Amino acid sequence: MPIPLLVIGGPTATGKTEAAVRLAERHGGEVVSADSMQIYQEFGVGTAKPTAADHARARFHLVDVADPRTPYTVADFQREAAAAIADIHARGKLPILCGGTGLYIRAVLGGLSFPPGGTPETQEIRQRLEQEADAHGLGSLRERLRQVDPQTVARLGAGDRKRIIRALEVYEHTGEPLAALARVDDAAKVHYNAATFALTSPRAVLYARIEARVDQMLAAGWLREVEHLREAGVTTAHQAMQAIGYRHLLAFLETGGDWAEVVAQIKRDTRRYAKRQLTWFRRETMTWLEWADSEGFDAAVRMIEQHLPGAGEA
Repeated sequence: MPIPLLVIGGPTATGKTEAAVRLAERHGGEVVSADSMQIYQEFGVGTAKPTAADHARARFHLVDVADPRTPYTVADFQREAAAAIADIHARGKLPILCGGTGLYIRAVLGGLSFPPGGTPETQEIRQRLEQEADAHGLGSLRERLRQVDPQTVARLGAGDRKRIIRALEVYEHTGEPLAALARVDDAAKVHYNAATFALTSPRAVLYARIEARVDQMLAAGWLREVEHLREAGVTTAHQAMQAIGYRHLLAFLETGGDWAEVVAQIKRDTRRYAKRQLTWFRRETMTWLEWADSEGFDAAVRMIEQHLPGAGEA
Protein backbone atom coordinates (compact mmCIF):
# COMPACT_ATOMS: atom_id res chain seq x y z
CA MET A 1 0.00 0.00 0.00
CA PRO A 2 1.19 3.56 -0.62
CA ILE A 3 2.82 5.40 2.26
CA PRO A 4 0.67 8.27 3.60
CA LEU A 5 2.51 11.57 3.11
CA LEU A 6 1.49 15.12 3.97
CA VAL A 7 3.16 17.76 1.80
CA ILE A 8 3.26 21.47 2.67
CA GLY A 9 4.90 23.76 0.12
CA GLY A 10 4.71 27.38 -0.93
CA PRO A 11 6.83 30.52 -1.03
CA THR A 12 9.12 31.73 1.74
CA ALA A 13 7.70 33.39 4.87
CA THR A 14 4.25 31.79 4.64
CA GLY A 15 4.34 29.75 7.87
CA LYS A 16 5.08 26.32 6.42
CA THR A 17 7.28 25.21 9.32
CA GLU A 18 4.82 26.33 11.98
CA ALA A 19 1.98 24.53 10.18
CA ALA A 20 4.04 21.36 9.91
CA VAL A 21 5.06 21.49 13.59
CA ARG A 22 1.49 21.99 14.77
CA LEU A 23 0.27 19.05 12.71
CA ALA A 24 3.18 16.87 13.80
CA GLU A 25 2.37 17.63 17.44
CA ARG A 26 -1.31 16.84 17.05
CA HIS A 27 -1.07 13.77 14.82
CA GLY A 28 2.16 12.01 15.70
CA GLY A 29 4.10 13.28 12.71
CA GLU A 30 7.73 13.98 11.89
CA VAL A 31 8.93 16.66 9.48
CA VAL A 32 11.18 16.07 6.46
CA SER A 33 12.58 19.44 5.41
CA ALA A 34 12.40 20.16 1.67
CA ASP A 35 14.63 23.22 1.77
CA SER A 36 17.80 23.37 -0.32
CA MET A 37 19.56 25.62 2.22
CA GLN A 38 18.50 24.10 5.53
CA ILE A 39 20.42 20.96 4.61
CA TYR A 40 23.70 22.81 5.22
CA GLN A 41 25.50 22.79 8.54
CA GLU A 42 26.55 26.22 9.86
CA PHE A 43 23.89 27.96 7.74
CA GLY A 44 21.37 28.80 10.41
CA VAL A 45 20.36 32.42 10.83
CA GLY A 46 19.83 33.21 7.16
CA THR A 47 17.99 30.00 6.26
CA ALA A 48 15.19 30.30 8.83
CA LYS A 49 15.97 26.84 10.15
CA PRO A 50 13.66 25.31 12.74
CA THR A 51 14.40 26.84 16.12
CA ALA A 52 15.25 24.99 19.31
CA ALA A 53 11.60 25.45 20.30
CA ASP A 54 10.51 23.86 16.99
CA HIS A 55 12.81 20.88 17.60
CA ALA A 56 11.31 20.49 21.07
CA ARG A 57 7.86 20.21 19.53
CA ALA A 58 8.60 17.93 16.55
CA ARG A 59 11.36 15.77 15.12
CA PHE A 60 13.00 17.09 11.94
CA HIS A 61 14.88 15.23 9.20
CA LEU A 62 17.31 16.54 6.54
CA VAL A 63 18.28 19.65 8.48
CA ASP A 64 22.03 20.17 9.05
CA VAL A 65 22.99 17.06 7.08
CA ALA A 66 25.49 18.44 4.53
CA ASP A 67 28.86 20.18 4.75
CA PRO A 68 28.58 23.52 2.90
CA ARG A 69 31.95 22.87 1.26
CA THR A 70 30.63 19.69 -0.38
CA PRO A 71 28.18 19.61 -3.31
CA TYR A 72 24.72 18.32 -2.44
CA THR A 73 22.45 17.38 -5.33
CA VAL A 74 18.74 16.94 -5.87
CA ALA A 75 19.46 13.24 -6.34
CA ASP A 76 21.07 13.17 -2.88
CA PHE A 77 17.98 14.76 -1.41
CA GLN A 78 15.62 12.44 -3.28
CA ARG A 79 17.42 9.36 -1.93
CA GLU A 80 17.70 10.61 1.66
CA ALA A 81 14.15 11.97 1.79
CA ALA A 82 12.72 8.67 0.56
CA ALA A 83 14.66 6.83 3.25
CA ALA A 84 13.48 9.25 5.96
CA ILE A 85 9.84 9.00 4.85
CA ALA A 86 9.98 5.20 4.84
CA ASP A 87 11.58 5.17 8.30
CA ILE A 88 8.99 7.55 9.75
CA HIS A 89 6.14 5.47 8.36
CA ALA A 90 7.71 2.20 9.57
CA ARG A 91 7.68 3.62 13.12
CA GLY A 92 3.97 4.36 12.88
CA LYS A 93 4.39 8.12 12.41
CA LEU A 94 3.01 10.48 9.75
CA PRO A 95 5.71 11.82 7.40
CA ILE A 96 5.32 15.54 6.66
CA LEU A 97 7.37 16.82 3.71
CA CYS A 98 7.63 20.58 4.21
CA GLY A 99 9.59 23.29 2.42
CA GLY A 100 9.86 25.83 -0.32
CA THR A 101 12.21 24.08 -2.74
CA GLY A 102 9.78 22.94 -5.39
CA LEU A 103 12.27 20.74 -7.22
CA TYR A 104 12.93 18.79 -4.03
CA ILE A 105 9.23 18.13 -3.56
CA ARG A 106 8.79 17.16 -7.20
CA ALA A 107 11.78 14.82 -6.96
CA VAL A 108 10.05 12.93 -4.14
CA LEU A 109 6.51 12.92 -5.50
CA GLY A 110 7.25 12.66 -9.19
CA GLY A 111 10.08 10.16 -9.06
CA LEU A 112 12.46 12.29 -11.11
CA SER A 113 15.46 10.33 -12.35
CA PHE A 114 18.81 12.05 -12.62
CA PRO A 115 21.77 11.63 -14.95
CA PRO A 116 25.00 10.17 -13.59
CA GLY A 117 27.56 12.46 -12.02
CA GLY A 118 30.44 12.50 -9.59
CA THR A 119 32.62 9.98 -11.45
CA PRO A 120 36.27 10.73 -12.30
CA GLU A 121 35.26 11.11 -15.95
CA THR A 122 32.52 13.64 -15.23
CA GLN A 123 34.78 15.53 -12.84
CA GLU A 124 37.39 15.81 -15.59
CA ILE A 125 34.77 17.12 -18.03
CA ARG A 126 33.51 19.64 -15.49
CA GLN A 127 37.01 20.89 -14.72
CA ARG A 128 37.68 21.44 -18.43
CA LEU A 129 34.40 23.32 -18.88
CA GLU A 130 35.16 25.48 -15.84
CA GLN A 131 38.53 26.38 -17.38
CA GLU A 132 36.85 27.20 -20.69
CA ALA A 133 34.38 29.48 -18.94
CA ASP A 134 37.23 31.27 -17.17
CA ALA A 135 39.22 31.68 -20.38
CA HIS A 136 36.49 32.48 -22.93
CA GLY A 137 33.46 33.54 -20.92
CA LEU A 138 30.24 31.76 -20.05
CA GLY A 139 28.49 33.01 -23.19
CA SER A 140 30.36 30.63 -25.46
CA LEU A 141 29.37 27.64 -23.30
CA ARG A 142 25.76 28.81 -23.19
CA GLU A 143 25.67 29.02 -26.98
CA ARG A 144 27.14 25.53 -27.25
CA LEU A 145 24.45 24.25 -24.88
CA ARG A 146 21.80 25.97 -27.02
CA GLN A 147 22.89 23.87 -29.98
CA VAL A 148 22.56 20.54 -28.19
CA ASP A 149 19.92 21.16 -25.51
CA PRO A 150 17.72 24.17 -26.35
CA GLN A 151 15.04 23.10 -23.85
CA THR A 152 17.43 23.30 -20.92
CA VAL A 153 19.13 26.53 -21.98
CA ALA A 154 15.74 28.23 -22.34
CA ARG A 155 15.03 27.83 -18.63
CA LEU A 156 18.49 28.88 -17.39
CA GLY A 157 19.59 32.42 -16.74
CA ALA A 158 22.40 33.79 -18.88
CA GLY A 159 24.69 33.90 -15.83
CA ASP A 160 23.75 30.53 -14.33
CA ARG A 161 27.28 29.16 -14.58
CA LYS A 162 26.78 26.12 -12.38
CA ARG A 163 23.78 24.74 -14.26
CA ILE A 164 25.06 25.60 -17.74
CA ILE A 165 28.27 23.71 -17.04
CA ARG A 166 26.36 20.83 -15.46
CA ALA A 167 24.10 20.50 -18.51
CA LEU A 168 27.08 20.46 -20.89
CA GLU A 169 28.85 17.97 -18.64
CA VAL A 170 25.85 15.64 -18.84
CA TYR A 171 25.65 15.96 -22.63
CA GLU A 172 29.35 15.25 -23.14
CA HIS A 173 29.23 12.29 -20.77
CA THR A 174 26.03 10.64 -22.00
CA GLY A 175 25.42 12.01 -25.48
CA GLU A 176 21.91 12.96 -24.35
CA PRO A 177 20.52 16.37 -23.39
CA LEU A 178 19.75 16.96 -19.73
CA ALA A 179 16.13 17.72 -20.61
CA ALA A 180 15.71 14.18 -21.94
CA LEU A 181 17.47 12.47 -19.05
CA ALA A 182 15.78 14.32 -16.17
CA ARG A 183 12.44 12.75 -16.94
CA VAL A 184 9.50 11.85 -14.75
CA ASP A 185 8.90 8.23 -13.85
CA ASP A 186 5.15 8.03 -13.28
CA ALA A 187 5.49 4.62 -11.63
CA ALA A 188 7.19 6.27 -8.65
CA LYS A 189 4.00 8.10 -7.73
CA VAL A 190 2.38 4.92 -6.43
CA HIS A 191 4.72 4.90 -3.44
CA TYR A 192 2.85 7.71 -1.67
CA ASN A 193 -0.72 8.51 -0.80
CA ALA A 194 0.07 12.22 -0.74
CA ALA A 195 -2.10 15.10 0.41
CA THR A 196 -0.41 18.19 -1.02
CA PHE A 197 -0.98 21.78 0.11
CA ALA A 198 0.60 25.15 -0.65
CA LEU A 199 0.45 28.05 1.78
CA THR A 200 0.50 31.63 0.56
CA SER A 201 -0.58 35.15 1.52
CA PRO A 202 -1.81 38.21 -0.38
CA ARG A 203 1.11 39.89 -2.12
CA ALA A 204 1.31 42.89 0.21
CA VAL A 205 1.19 40.67 3.31
CA LEU A 206 3.79 38.29 1.87
CA TYR A 207 6.20 41.08 1.01
CA ALA A 208 5.79 42.68 4.44
CA ARG A 209 6.55 39.34 6.11
CA ILE A 210 9.61 38.85 3.90
CA GLU A 211 11.00 42.27 4.77
CA ALA A 212 10.34 41.77 8.47
CA ARG A 213 12.05 38.37 8.35
CA VAL A 214 15.17 39.83 6.70
CA ASP A 215 15.33 42.50 9.41
CA GLN A 216 14.96 39.82 12.11
CA MET A 217 17.71 37.67 10.58
CA LEU A 218 20.10 40.60 10.41
CA ALA A 219 19.31 41.54 14.00
CA ALA A 220 19.95 37.93 15.02
CA GLY A 221 23.51 38.00 13.67
CA TRP A 222 23.30 36.99 10.02
CA LEU A 223 26.35 39.09 9.09
CA ARG A 224 28.39 37.45 11.87
CA GLU A 225 27.32 34.05 10.58
CA VAL A 226 28.58 34.88 7.08
CA GLU A 227 31.84 36.20 8.52
CA HIS A 228 32.31 32.93 10.40
CA LEU A 229 31.61 30.94 7.22
CA ARG A 230 34.16 32.98 5.31
CA GLU A 231 36.75 32.33 8.00
CA ALA A 232 35.94 28.61 7.72
CA GLY A 233 36.72 28.68 4.01
CA VAL A 234 33.22 28.79 2.53
CA THR A 235 33.27 31.09 -0.51
CA THR A 236 31.11 31.91 -3.52
CA ALA A 237 32.80 28.98 -5.25
CA HIS A 238 30.66 26.75 -3.04
CA GLN A 239 27.04 26.14 -3.99
CA ALA A 240 25.73 27.02 -0.53
CA MET A 241 27.18 30.54 -0.55
CA GLN A 242 25.28 31.41 -3.72
CA ALA A 243 22.07 31.68 -1.68
CA ILE A 244 20.18 34.95 -1.40
CA GLY A 245 21.55 37.06 1.40
CA TYR A 246 24.68 35.01 1.92
CA ARG A 247 26.29 36.15 -1.31
CA HIS A 248 25.19 39.74 -0.67
CA LEU A 249 26.63 39.79 2.84
CA LEU A 250 29.86 38.10 1.77
CA ALA A 251 30.35 40.77 -0.91
CA PHE A 252 29.76 43.44 1.72
CA LEU A 253 32.38 41.90 3.99
CA GLU A 254 34.89 41.70 1.16
CA THR A 255 34.36 45.00 -0.63
CA GLY A 256 32.25 47.16 1.64
CA GLY A 257 29.50 49.39 0.29
CA ASP A 258 26.34 51.04 1.47
CA TRP A 259 24.73 48.89 4.19
CA ALA A 260 21.23 50.19 3.53
CA GLU A 261 21.58 49.29 -0.14
CA VAL A 262 22.78 45.77 0.72
CA VAL A 263 19.74 45.24 2.93
CA ALA A 264 17.45 46.59 0.22
CA GLN A 265 18.99 44.21 -2.33
CA ILE A 266 18.47 41.22 -0.04
CA LYS A 267 14.82 42.13 0.44
CA ARG A 268 14.31 42.75 -3.27
CA ASP A 269 15.92 39.46 -4.30
CA THR A 270 13.96 37.55 -1.67
CA ARG A 271 10.72 39.03 -3.00
CA ARG A 272 11.72 37.96 -6.50
CA TYR A 273 12.53 34.49 -5.23
CA ALA A 274 9.08 34.25 -3.64
CA LYS A 275 7.53 35.12 -7.01
CA ARG A 276 9.52 32.33 -8.66
CA GLN A 277 8.37 29.91 -5.96
CA LEU A 278 4.76 30.90 -6.59
CA THR A 279 5.21 30.30 -10.31
CA TRP A 280 6.75 26.88 -9.66
CA PHE A 281 4.16 25.63 -7.19
CA ARG A 282 1.28 26.83 -9.34
CA ARG A 283 2.38 24.29 -11.93
CA GLU A 284 2.02 21.52 -9.37
CA THR A 285 -1.16 19.75 -8.29
CA MET A 286 -1.69 21.25 -4.85
CA THR A 287 -4.50 22.68 -2.75
CA TRP A 288 -3.81 26.37 -2.20
CA LEU A 289 -4.56 27.96 1.17
CA GLU A 290 -4.19 31.74 1.48
CA TRP A 291 -4.02 33.51 4.82
CA ALA A 292 -3.48 37.11 5.83
CA ASP A 293 -3.57 37.07 9.64
CA SER A 294 -3.33 34.68 12.59
CA GLU A 295 -6.98 33.68 12.34
CA GLY A 296 -6.55 32.91 8.66
CA PHE A 297 -3.45 30.86 9.40
CA ASP A 298 -5.28 28.85 12.05
CA ALA A 299 -8.06 28.19 9.54
CA ALA A 300 -5.53 27.02 6.94
CA VAL A 301 -4.02 24.55 9.41
CA ARG A 302 -7.49 23.25 10.27
CA MET A 303 -8.22 22.76 6.57
CA ILE A 304 -5.06 20.68 6.16
CA GLU A 305 -6.01 18.75 9.27
CA GLN A 306 -9.33 17.78 7.74
CA HIS A 307 -7.59 16.21 4.74
CA LEU A 308 -4.64 14.35 6.24
CA PRO A 309 -3.61 11.16 4.44
CA GLY A 310 -4.47 7.98 6.34
CA ALA A 311 -1.66 7.59 8.83
CA GLY A 312 -2.88 4.14 9.78
CA GLU A 313 -2.47 2.63 6.32
CA ALA A 314 0.12 -0.09 5.94
